[in-house]
Amino acid sequence: MHTKRKRRRPAAPDRLSAIFGALADPTRRAILDRLRVRSHTVTELAEPFQMTQPSISKHLKVLERAGLVVRGKDAQLRPRALDAAPLQEANAYLEQFRAIWEARLDRLVHYVGKLQSDR
Repeated sequence: MHTKRKRRRPAAPDRLSAIFGALADPTRRAILDRLRVRSHTVTELAEPFQMTQPSISKHLKVLERAGLVVRGKDAQLRPRALDAAPLQEANAYLEQFRAIWEARLDRLVHYVGKLQSDR
């Protein structure tokens, strides 16, 4: 007898994975660029793209799950707005690596300067 197994949904990714996953897509980044200026309806957000409104809605859901986009209060228009707080979290994570690379670059500059002065 064959029994059906329920498909398990993958575990929810950690917050940074959701943020970086949302930012990985160029369409989603373009949506965020448009939302930097002001809120837009789904219809307005779909205008510059060669895709259907349901496709844009799927991108918006990814951005909402990452916390980068929030829905407005007007249920009729369904406006979306940017929430930049998760970007600050992602930036804080990346800044750790910037400090490492800047320190390495400083050591390299110092080393090259020493080599040139020894000539």
